[in-house]
Amino acid sequence: MTETSRTLVLLKPDTVRRGLVGEVLSRYEAKGLTVVAMQHRTIDASIADQHYVEHVEKAFYPPLRDFVTSGPLVSLVLEGEHAVEVVRTLNGATDGRAAAPGTIRGDLSLSNRENLVHGSDSSESAAREIAIWFPDL
Repeated sequence: MTETSRTLVLLKPDTVRRGLVGEVLSRYEAKGLTVVAMQHRTIDASIADQHYVEHVEKAFYPPLRDFVTSGPLVSLVLEGEHAVEVVRTLNGATDGRAAAPGTIRGDLSLSNRENLVHGSDSSESAAREIAIWFPDL
């Protein structure tokens, strides 16, 4: 039996700024994932802190918060078979310089922080993150 699940994806401010929203979104759709919800917005530090709660006290977090709140982003809920794992594979390694060719980060990013996308790292994280970004789902 197949497992249909949902995951949260963020197309970060660098994706929007570079005009890559359509290209990145098309990669998820081409793989067979369905967009359940989508919103274009700029977030404040409060939402960033809720989303990245496990990182708030870490030294690398303040620049990450500054980046993710620096301009508009696109938040998505994607659905499909094994959505969390599929999105993470499509995204590639966190550091775009080390990500495999053919992945979103491997093809389009040269940064560890400005790495275009976020995808939930587990089903539990997906549920928590979706509740932050799309509380009505």
